Amino acid sequence: MNSFFFFAQIISPISAVLLYVLVKLVSFFQHSQEQDGCGYAVLITGCDSGFGHQLARCLDQRGFVVFAGCLFPERAGAQNLAKQCSSNLKILQLDVTSDEDVEQAKKTVLKNLPEKGLWAVVNNAGISGWAEIEWSTIEDFHHMVDVNLFGCIRTSIAFLSLVRATKGRMVYVSSIFAFFHCLNMGAYSVSKRGLEAFADCLRVEMASFGVKVSIIQPGNFAGATNILNMKTGLDIWDKLDDERKLIFNRQYIEIASEYFTSACRSGFKSADPVIKAMLHALVSAKPKHRYLLVSAVDMFFFKVFPFLPSFLTDAVFSLSSMSAKRKEMLYAK
Repeated sequence: MNSFFFFAQIISPISAVLLYVLVKLVSFFQHSQEQDGCGYAVLITGCDSGFGHQLARCLDQRGFVVFAGCLFPERAGAQNLAKQCSSNLKILQLDVTSDEDVEQAKKTVLKNLPEKGLWAVVNNAGISGWAEIEWSTIEDFHHMVDVNLFGCIRTSIAFLSLVRATKGRMVYVSSIFAFFHCLNMGAYSVSKRGLEAFADCLRVEMASFGVKVSIIQPGNFAGATNILNMKTGLDIWDKLDDERKLIFNRQYIEIASEYFTSACRSGFKSADPVIKAMLHALVSAKPKHRYLLVSAVDMFFFKVFPFLPSFLTDAVFSLSSMSAKRKEMLYAK
């Protein structure tokens, strides 16, 4: 019996060491399997600024041929990108709401495709905005969905055959607002929830071809990009008809504007976590289906939120100061 305990005491530390070495070897092997950029291209939409701009620079440094889609190729954002990167980076005129732009971009990509082909498309182009649903018009919803949802679908359909040929990657930049509903984000949430439904369906279809599909879900990174819509309370008030002006107090709309702006500015100041997730989705041997990018403090809440019953998720907002102000100020003159 004593012999048994003697050997157990020896084997236990040895097992721990062997396990540690094994984990390190697996980690090293997986890291060594990262996709090499040499001979491959990546198309990124929305490279004028923000996530797309920074990702284009990172992929250029990794040796990829980068097709950087920009809404305004002649402006400072695109021009600075071209100056900072190698000749492997090519600026494309790309408005994702335009069939003509997408078709022309495809022609340019095909004409300049490196020998190994198009490894990935990063659907990053997007817009944001805030307003309660009754402060919005159908045109507001249409524009939001046209960029954030149909823009991604339009680009994906155009380039899928090229990515399928390389058994590459399709990456979609979504948001926590795809599943986290709150005041003032109706149009944005509709566009991102639709985007995730599209990406989920595509992932199932593309699995047969060896193409991997990932969704990036950033939290509050408005301060790290220029996606923040600087619409003011007065801008909203001036759009309301007389009936709605009797319901929604102008002072409340101003308070809502200040609250939204303040909340956006309190988020992440650096886009690094998002860029790191995008790179993992593009080059890792085992990319994740979803990358939730929020603070460590918020992670548990956002992980659990989609599984809570609606009476609880709705109740979250009744506890906020804005909810109390809203109830108090509706119909007030």
